[in-house]
Amino acid sequence: MSVLLHVSDTHFGTERAPVVEALVAFAHALRPDLVVLSGDITQRARRAQFRAARLFVDRLGSPFVAIPGNHDIALFDLASRWLRPYAAHMESFGTELEPVHDSADCLLQCVNTTRPRRHKNGEVSALQIERVAARLAAARRGQLRIVVVHQPVAVSRDEDLPNLLRGHAQALRRWAEAGCDLVLGGHIHLPYVVPLLQLARPLWVVQAGTAVSHRVRDGIPNSVNVLRWGREVAPGSCLIERWDHGDEGRFVRRGVTEAQPARG
Repeated sequence: MSVLLHVSDTHFGTERAPVVEALVAFAHALRPDLVVLSGDITQRARRAQFRAARLFVDRLGSPFVAIPGNHDIALFDLASRWLRPYAAHMESFGTELEPVHDSADCLLQCVNTTRPRRHKNGEVSALQIERVAARLAAARRGQLRIVVVHQPVAVSRDEDLPNLLRGHAQALRRWAEAGCDLVLGGHIHLPYVVPLLQLARPLWVVQAGTAVSHRVRDGIPNSVNVLRWGREVAPGSCLIERWDHGDEGRFVRRGVTEAQPARG
């Protein structure tokens, strides 16, 4: 069975130390095949915050991929924002802003949806859409096909509509045609799963809350997602589990959704 730990919006610089320790302990017990960080790794894109974030990721003890979020571009340092917006991110997490994970049963493609000209809203270009679609279409039979963005491509309530990724409708349509199963994201600090069944094939949107920051929203605790598929899971299914940091001082499973992508 394959296991993926989806962590988002850690916002280092606003992290809660007990939650950081609880998540490290959880990851050690889980031993995921891959950790995915879907952006807003830091609060203000400062190098010290990136170093703290990288130390945290190294402590998880698993392979990982990471993309920047809007908070990972300097807000007040305009020279950095315009001339070298990703310099601090790349120093800690590598020069590849759209990493790919390709294993026997998973093809995962990250997409950089941040733009220095935008304060917080994200955007996916036509070129990015087509590049991702081409890679999805080339996936091997039996691979779970996952795309990772920062801003959400679908929301669960109307008040979050302004946060939708610019270009999301075109991206979802094209990626579904190319065989996408799941789109992971963060940004709005709300964990939820939305099935999109009106596309060329079923596609599931999986959003994560804030993993370790005190910047929780609407009383929802710090949370992460765990995805499981393969052996011990029904053929063609993916279990999407939400794990919240509870009063017990550890991460506890609060719910599970069974996604049934039409994988070929």
